[in-house]
Amino acid sequence: MSKIELITFDLDDTFWDIRSTIINAENNSRKWAEDKIGEKIDWGTFEDFMKIRSELVREDSTLEYDLGMLRKKTIAHHTKKFFNDPNALNKFIEEAYMFFLGERHKVTFYEDVITVLEKLSAQYKLGVLTNGNADVNKLGIGHLFDFSVSSMDVKSNKPAQGHFVRARELSQVDFNNTLHVGDHPVNDVLGARELGINTAWFNLNNHAWDIDECPPIQFNKWSQFISLVEDNYGN
Repeated sequence: MSKIELITFDLDDTFWDIRSTIINAENNSRKWAEDKIGEKIDWGTFEDFMKIRSELVREDSTLEYDLGMLRKKTIAHHTKKFFNDPNALNKFIEEAYMFFLGERHKVTFYEDVITVLEKLSAQYKLGVLTNGNADVNKLGIGHLFDFSVSSMDVKSNKPAQGHFVRARELSQVDFNNTLHVGDHPVNDVLGARELGINTAWFNLNNHAWDIDECPPIQFNKWSQFISLVEDNYGN
């Protein structure tokens, strides 16, 4: 039985619902942009939005993990026609991005997340491994973690090894003494498992595990998590 010394966590859809967070941030940011410019903007459909992002990533593969620059280029796509002065456009893009980032950090944590993290931080090293651009310090929970690794830090997205290897470097804890927790079957569970990292699947909606014949340890309420660790790892 592995003795767990380090627990790493995904953020989006693991600690909060990302869909409602991003929808609110997007809507509020669009209103901010229109108020700032003083005109209605043709944002297109959701499909249009995703197509623009896909085209931008195709033109520059670094945007796959640089979500900040991807957001800025998306803002520019929709608003550049309103500006004749490149400097004014760049200033607007930076302000619009910072506004979006502020809105993006207005999250509603799942029940018991904070209480659980507070208890765990007294017993384990804790880390964050995220493909997104949420910052635990902006969320007021940075003090509960020993480190945070984003895709920009390692120039790749989970399930690639970058996040997990960096966590080992920062913590000096071996993979077999690490537990990674996340909602995504591939990015979190398989990505960690392939390196010999212990895993726990936050399965909020009780989806069936259909990837292979070895379903991971799973839970759907954070109030269950500490018992899950104790029962499975005896810490």
